[in-house]
Amino acid sequence: MEFLIALLSIVMIDLVLAGDNAIVIGLAARNLPKHQQKKVIIWGTIGAIIIRAAATIAVVWLLEIPGLLLAGGLILIWIAYKLLTEEKDHEVKAGKNTWAAIRTIIIADAVMGLDNVLAVAGAAHGNFLLVIIGLAISVPIVVWGSTIILKWMERFPIIITIGAGILAWTASKMIVKEQFEFMKNLFDNPFIKYGFEIVVVAAVVLAGYLKKQKEKGKEKEENVRESIQ
Repeated sequence: MEFLIALLSIVMIDLVLAGDNAIVIGLAARNLPKHQQKKVIIWGTIGAIIIRAAATIAVVWLLEIPGLLLAGGLILIWIAYKLLTEEKDHEVKAGKNTWAAIRTIIIADAVMGLDNVLAVAGAAHGNFLLVIIGLAISVPIVVWGSTIILKWMERFPIIITIGAGILAWTASKMIVKEQFEFMKNLFDNPFIKYGFEIVVVAAVVLAGYLKKQKEKGKEKEENVRESIQ
């Protein structure tokens, strides 16, 4: 059951975080002839996945170092909050030839995929099989399903909220597993442990919601001022 929950978390993380990578692939290949675009997409994706696999396995290993679970959890909380509050842009330079486009895809994916790598590594809890399965799931998502998922997320914003909640939950589970003596003694109490996880998820979702409401209020005020002028 724990394995299946972790796998479902990884799938949801991939759905929410991997969607933008498909846009990067499309933008990088947009200036090439149609017959070259398919080649660029395939090889760019393969290169990106190899780098992401190596990075994820490295992060899983690094999270064994004392203090890094805590640091990774805090970073993931910030990523979850940003997912709820920031609009992402996709200013990616189109490649002028096949190899330039492939290089652009690999570099852009490596930069954009850092949140995905950390989230999947955290959700896998050191299980390399889960990492491999998570990456295997992310491949078709990135290549084929992302544009559909992005449309779903625009139509049903609750998907993003659920994804951010899962990221926050993954972050909280990373933090409670930190091996510092004082934290270990604190989170040995199931009430404190699960209470902390619930508070982190609720705090991230609430903070994201309040930030969005504040931004909407500012937009309304600006619109009113423009209409008066």
